[in-house]
Parts: sequence; C-alpha cells; structure tokens
Amino acid sequence: MPDAPTRVLYGVNGEGMGHATRSEVVIGALLERHDVRVVASGAAFRHLRDRLPRVDEIFGPSFAMQEGEIQRWATVRQNVDSAVHELPDTVRRWIADVDEWQPDVVVTDFEPLSGVYARSTKTPLIAVDNINMLDRCHHDDEIVGAERQDYLLARAVAHQMVPGAFHYLVTTFFEPPLCRGGTTLVPPIVRPEVIAAKPEAGEHLVVYSSGDPQLLEALRSIELPCHVYGMRGGPDEVETDGNLEFRPRSSEGFVESLRTARGVVAGGGFSLMSEAVYLGKPILAVPLQGQFEQLMNARYVQRLGYGACATAVTPEALSGFVGRLDEFGSALEGYRQDGNRRTLEVVSDQLGRATAANRRARRGARRRLRGRQRQGA
Repeated sequence: MPDAPTRVLYGVNGEGMGHATRSEVVIGALLERHDVRVVASGAAFRHLRDRLPRVDEIFGPSFAMQEGEIQRWATVRQNVDSAVHELPDTVRRWIADVDEWQPDVVVTDFEPLSGVYARSTKTPLIAVDNINMLDRCHHDDEIVGAERQDYLLARAVAHQMVPGAFHYLVTTFFEPPLCRGGTTLVPPIVRPEVIAAKPEAGEHLVVYSSGDPQLLEALRSIELPCHVYGMRGGPDEVETDGNLEFRPRSSEGFVESLRTARGVVAGGGFSLMSEAVYLGKPILAVPLQGQFEQLMNARYVQRLGYGACATAVTPEALSGFVGRLDEFGSALEGYRQDGNRRTLEVVSDQLGRATAANRRARRGARRRLRGRQRQGA
C-alpha cells in the first residue's frame, strides 16, 4: 500500500515580494504530490491567497524605515508592539488548526512562527531561503568590510529566525564556503516567466527605484534610455521624461524590459539580482542602508564581475557602470543554471528524508506508548 501524501506546512515571510514569488514556485511543485497548507503574512499573504489552494494569514515582522534606512531599534519596538496586540489570538487559533491536521514536515521561507511550531512539536523543519547565507556560510573581510557590527547583527537575526532546522537550503548564485553542517547551496529559484524569457541586448537600462531624486538626476546624465519601475504611486501607463520612461507595475511588462535590457540598476535585493544574473544582465547594486544582507549580495556581484556595488547612484558611478557593461556581460556568460530543476530536486529529496525521519519517530513513540501501557496493565 503506497504511503499517504506528505502533509507539508509551508511558512512564507511577508516582508518584500521575493519570499512570495520564490515560495509560489516551490509550493506549486510540491502540490503535484503532497498535501500543502501555507501560512503567510503581509505582502506574501496578499500575493499567494488567490494563487494557491489554501493560504492562512498570520502575524509577521516588518521593518521600520526612515529616509531609506532601516531603523534597527524602531523595527524591534514596532514588531514587539504588533506582537503584543496580534500574536496571542492569532497563534492560538492557528496552532489549534494545525495540530488537528498534524503536518509531517514544516518548510519555511524565513517565516518564524512556522519554525516555532516545528520546534515545539518536534516536526522536522526545512529552511528554503537566501537569507540564511548570512549564518550558514563564511564571509571574508572583503565582503564584511567596515560594516562588521551590521554583519554580526544580521547574522544573529538570521540564526534566531530559523534555528534548529533538519536541513537548510540556501538559494544563491555565489558560493562562499560553508561554516555550518546540514546546509546545501542551491541555485536561485526564478519565476517561470523569467525562465521562458529569451534574453536580448537592447539599449535601455532597467531601473528599480522608489523615486529617489538623486538617482533620477543621475540617470538623466547618461544617454541610455531608462525604464523606471517601482515608484510609489507610479503611473498607470508609461510616462516619458527625457531619457526616463516611468512604467506602471506589471509583471509581464517588467520581464520584457528585463529580457531586453543592457543592464539593471537596483538595490541589493536577492530576487531581482538572481533574475538579472539568470538572464545575463549586468547589475549596478545600491544596497539599502542598514541592510547588510543587501550589501553582502552587492559585494559578491562585484567580486564575480557581474556588476558594481555603489553606496549611491551618482553620475560618476553610473557612467563607470555603463562604461563596463561589455566587461560585466562577458563575466555573466560563464554563469550556468538549468531553470529550477536542481533546486526543486534537492527540496524534494530533503522533504523525503525529513518525512521518513518523522514517521520513524512517530512509530517509535507509539511503540514506547504501547510498551508503557502493557507494563501498567
């Protein structure tokens, strides 16, 4: 008699869209063979609830921002205040429901409460994300730089968010040495529409920006057209201002712009970086201040020769980047990734291992219980 489908609880962090789009790909693959329930917060919940069979909303952390910089202690206060008001009732209802279902395995994309559930019930936990790169790998002095305190804080947060997993799958296009066991580095998970895109070298830059005036002024100093996405309250249709084209939010339109771009100007977010690398597009990365994970990503991009890292987009930084586009493009020609095949294979393999371990543990617990009952009789 074949085994029943594995019951998978999948937690998705709601801060930013990278967690949601990556998890959607993995969950879609798991649903072909397994029973999957999703718990998510914030933007991830709003994105996934209409795309997947079952998605429950739960409290999740968010970042306090001021003038483009993460305010560390304000972030802590903000999440503690939210937790005091939202956490108890939300978690009680959620735990009762999940306990009745009794998952075989918990998978988390940096979502902490699903990890708490896994540890409290001794259910195997699998972490699938890029942020655990901070804690599971060694980063040398050139990557850490003068921001060692930011690095140590970021590493500590990463460790505390998802401790004690059965296995860590770290998605990455760079491969520093591992410093902890139970970890596998796997290629980034990219959206199907990006995999389907056939890259061409056009004349424009893709720019992802909230509308920073300094950046926009720098972009006006070059001759290349720029497709600008991501502005808060952006236009409903294309608006042209000199060489700048302000474009509305559109997944299809963005992928087409990226497919035909000469290069990308953006922050240090991993998802857009990994899509640019996949399509062979050079990157000028401007990490968000106070966000060491973005700075780390940007410095590895620069080390690999895939682009440049800058603290701000100035006319000098931009012209230097544009002048080296061919050089960066040549380096990117050496990057190889076969869609999501390798990563999904590793997810499936670790899921099978974790399920088998959990079922063995449950059978052992039942035998011990029966033994105690016989002794008591």
